[in-house]
Amino acid sequence: MTIAIFGATGQLGGLTIDALIGRGVAPGDVLALGRNQDRLAEFAGRGLRTARVDLNDAATTAGVLDGVEKVLLISMSEPGRRVAQHTNAVEAAQTAGVRQMVYTSVLKAPTTILALAPEHRATEELITASGLPTTFLRHGWYTENHRQEFDAARQTGVVANSVDSGRIASAPRRDYAEAAAVVLSTPGHEGKAYELSGDTAWTYTEFAAAAQEVLGTPVRYEVLTPEEEQKQLIGLGIDEVTAGFLGTLNANMRDGALAPAPGELSKLIGRPTEPLIETMRSWVR
Repeated sequence: MTIAIFGATGQLGGLTIDALIGRGVAPGDVLALGRNQDRLAEFAGRGLRTARVDLNDAATTAGVLDGVEKVLLISMSEPGRRVAQHTNAVEAAQTAGVRQMVYTSVLKAPTTILALAPEHRATEELITASGLPTTFLRHGWYTENHRQEFDAARQTGVVANSVDSGRIASAPRRDYAEAAAVVLSTPGHEGKAYELSGDTAWTYTEFAAAAQEVLGTPVRYEVLTPEEEQKQLIGLGIDEVTAGFLGTLNANMRDGALAPAPGELSKLIGRPTEPLIETMRSWVR
């Protein structure tokens, strides 16, 4: 069995490769695809097959999946360009006749209000229309997305945003990567969509309390109005468009878009997801 991973040189891709090998998949049965030549060279040094692929250029995908049975398409990181990039990967998979396409989508993709969702919904529709046997891994939030807020708590003793009492069922990337490895290395996942998130949804008040326990110094959570938040973000040097998008994401969190905790991630990986406070502890080791 050959498993190809689009986006292998990113953080989630590297963790997924580690998880696959940890589950007994031979390095030579993994084809790492990405743009970062240094990372590809590292993978080659570990015995993986590699190929440089730029999904902005369909020509680089021609024939790259020949002989591949399963493909993991990790969602690309360039908003506004993802659907075109994903189209190139799906067409390459169709041409190669792969037996399973696995895609990292977003939690509750068909119905969520999350601002990131439209490109994921469009990709899911694209893959479904392709006729490829498919598994959707609908990811919730990564705990690592909150590392900057933890660092701010360490420096200033304050975490401030407009999320208010919105809950976030986050889990670290490693847990999501392990779920991908399970789906890629075991049978019976075709035609399924897994809603993946942490076991426990936390509020920012709880985030501040956890940070205080880990750091051993006072940390408080300050609720900002959306207007105050925008002013703060722009004051930090963030451009208005990006600040507006971040504000929209926080509004989505405030409205519960990332609160669902159905427990499917822990079921897939066979253990509880890592609690928020444990991930925080790893940030100070």
